[in-house]
Parts: sequence; structure tokens; C-alpha cells
Amino acid sequence: MSNKIKILILCTGNSCRSQMAEAFLKQLDPQLEVYSAGTEPAIRVNPFTIRVMQEVGLDLSGNQTKSVTQFLDCDFDFVITVCGGAKETCPVFFGKVKQRLHIGFDDPADATGSDEEVLAVYRRVRDEIQVAFRQFYEDNVRSLTQL
Repeated sequence: MSNKIKILILCTGNSCRSQMAEAFLKQLDPQLEVYSAGTEPAIRVNPFTIRVMQEVGLDLSGNQTKSVTQFLDCDFDFVITVCGGAKETCPVFFGKVKQRLHIGFDDPADATGSDEEVLAVYRRVRDEIQVAFRQFYEDNVRSLTQL
């Protein structure tokens, strides 16, 4: 494949959902060029995100949050929002974006209760993201990588 498929996953804080989706897509197909960013990036990746992703063998402990502004001049095959806030405030890209999609998930950072109760929400959202992005890959990307 001469040109890699480029995907940007957007969320508000880039500390949970978009980080998870980026990791799952990279795991599915290491040839993809996948990035995640936030419209209002958090200071760091949420520790619960790191913990639940480690449970499925993906290490996000070295990840940093990024601002969408650093990608505004880039071309992407797909720009995918994973939260309502990012969908509503998705900026104008000056680069070429072939397709915009919204695949929404609950925000696990809104979870309350004990650590175990919060972790249960993070695990549920993680598993939903894994299923949804596998389906996205099968429906939209796999055929492009085989050209």
C-alpha cells in the first residue's frame, strides 16, 4: 500500500474515549496512521483509562493528550468524533478530509462511586469502543487497505 490510511479520532479531552479508539485501531492494523486529539485537551490521559487498557494488553502509560489544532492543516481519510462535545465543536480542517463520522460513547469520566464502580463504567465503555471500532474497520477501512 503506497498511501497509508490516515484517521483522526476526536473527543473533548483526549483523555479517555479517543485514546482507547486510537489504541484499538492501531492494534487492528499497524499499517494505519491513527491519531487522537481533543478540542479541549486534558492535562493527562486519565489513570482509569490507562488501567483498563492495560487489562486488555494495551499500554497507554506513555501517551500524551493532544490538541486538535496541531492537525488542522493535515489531510485525513477519516475524522471520527467519539463524543457529543467534539461533534458539536469539531473545527474546520484546512487539509482534505474524505469522510467525517460520529461514533458516540458515554463519557466514563462522568462515572461516580467507588473505584470498582468507576472501573466498571470504564470497562464497559472500553468494550463498546473495541466492538464499534472493529466494526468501523471492517466496514470502512479493510477494503481500502487491500487496494
